[in-house]
Amino acid sequence: MNLLHLKYAVVIAETNSMTKAADLLFTAQPNLSRAIKELESTLGITVFRRTSKGIFPTPQGEEFLGYARKILAQVDAVEAMYKSGAEKAPQFSLTTPGANYAAAAFAEFAKKLDPAKKAELIYNETVAPMRVLSNVTDAGYNLGILRCQNAQEHSIKSLLDEKQLQFELICEFGYMLVMSASHPLAGSGSISADKLNNFTEIASADPYAPTLQLSTARKNDIETDPLKRIYVFDRSSRLRLLNKISSAFMWASPLPKSVLDELDLVQKPCKDSHQTYRDMLIYRRGYQLSDMDNAFIDELMKVKRSMGLNCN
Repeated sequence: MNLLHLKYAVVIAETNSMTKAADLLFTAQPNLSRAIKELESTLGITVFRRTSKGIFPTPQGEEFLGYARKILAQVDAVEAMYKSGAEKAPQFSLTTPGANYAAAAFAEFAKKLDPAKKAELIYNETVAPMRVLSNVTDAGYNLGILRCQNAQEHSIKSLLDEKQLQFELICEFGYMLVMSASHPLAGSGSISADKLNNFTEIASADPYAPTLQLSTARKNDIETDPLKRIYVFDRSSRLRLLNKISSAFMWASPLPKSVLDELDLVQKPCKDSHQTYRDMLIYRRGYQLSDMDNAFIDELMKVKRSMGLNCN
């Protein structure tokens, strides 16, 4: 595998055509096809599937292309930096599950940065814990937030130690039911699971987590059978849908009051849900936290305390 193969794959994904990609890359189509076959053989995966409508990435191909684009972007950035002599902007990068408190902390952190100083911020959400790990170990992210059930904590800590990752407990919580303030159950106290079966669940999914197969990424210990289930990949879109669909509900980690008030939502406990989860801040062993890292962590702790989230 080489940089040229990465570039070939990215251009094919952008055009969905071997012929168009060959024209843009100023190479013959047979050469391009041979290069992709070599790439797939080296990786041991199928990057593209061929259809009557064009060439499209497989789920594993999408994951590979995400890394390929990052590598090519980093190569371009290094070349641009040294050719121009420009100073590299400080970078902050975080990979996290759809943690509402983390999103609120990131917004506060970003808002308080000096507008006159250069900075590059990367905030990546994924529902797949192993993707958080690989983003920190392999994709260059400096910080990650890893979520696990309490029962998994021992094995997760062993895995983190094996991967040479430092970890610190952020908080412990149970998943909540979130719904519009106009939802028929909004005035209830603790809601039983069977009451949810007459409503629509807004569920999250991640196309880069093969084990989920586009299924719900809800981490909960009870099963429900709602009338409808709507899968949405973006956390903010899920919250907006809850605001618009008064019969919908969603399982989520606790939300800050400011978010609930802004979207006219309420969050309720489920009396049948007893599972608890832990979020841990992770980073590579030996990595020195930057000023921006510490500023974000400060905001994270402020938001956590304002929400009353537990932490040992």
